[in-house]
Amino acid sequence: MLHIVACIKQVPDTKIIKMNPKTNTMDRSSAPAILNPYDAHAVEEAVRLRNRYGGVVSVLTMGPPPAVKAIRKCIEIGADEGYMITDRAFAGADTLATSYALTKALEKIAQTRPIDLIICGKMTIDGDTGQVGPGIARRLDMPPLTSVNKVVEIDEEMKCAIVHRKLEDGYEVVRSELPCLLSVEKEINEVPYSSLPNMLRAARYQPHIWAVADLSDIDKTQLGLKGSPTIVSSVWAPPKPQGGKILEGAPTEQVSQLLDILMSRQELFAAAAGGGAS
Repeated sequence: MLHIVACIKQVPDTKIIKMNPKTNTMDRSSAPAILNPYDAHAVEEAVRLRNRYGGVVSVLTMGPPPAVKAIRKCIEIGADEGYMITDRAFAGADTLATSYALTKALEKIAQTRPIDLIICGKMTIDGDTGQVGPGIARRLDMPPLTSVNKVVEIDEEMKCAIVHRKLEDGYEVVRSELPCLLSVEKEINEVPYSSLPNMLRAARYQPHIWAVADLSDIDKTQLGLKGSPTIVSSVWAPPKPQGGKILEGAPTEQVSQLLDILMSRQELFAAAAGGGAS
């Protein structure tokens, strides 16, 4: 039986979140916390593979205690088990420290049930880096398959997976040994509405919760801020776009006005670059 683990994250809804104009930082309290949309597709794909081949789907997250809501959402989608690591020592972690902490949790999960496949969302909407999944794969010494938009086959006998990786002008077919890690695109599937039995199970589900002390062979210097070499010097909201200009007159006059605007913009760009218009 396959054991598939989906790594997920609870994030602020970036469609609603606001910026603090005084500190130029995100005001996370201004938006509700949701399951990262890319991760929802990762969990759904894990559930589909379990239904197709048999096995167990576990989900893993790192975050503050309220992140159990994201795990329960994954149970609604169809996951079997949920694990969360939460501790003040994890606070302020960048992608490097996050991948380290999640790797240690995955090693603990694997002690009970060996892991055949790890699935992550392509990226999180609050960070947009796409680095945690490959970071986990590197630490676990397994192949990372990024930008996956279709899982063609999982062959348990041959211990391999065949997937399609999204490219700019198409896709490539990749065959990888198991265990491996997939980071998936949104178009890999559609996440359906949750069934009533799954919703009822999720409402009363209690995940496995671990602190740093529950993980083995931990180097605390690689956790949280101490283990995070990334420094964000400043964050700011982009300026609001200014209103455009309405072109008036006959079509030929509008074309002439548009050409004048484009030529003036070209001259400005050339001057800014230190050259002349051509």
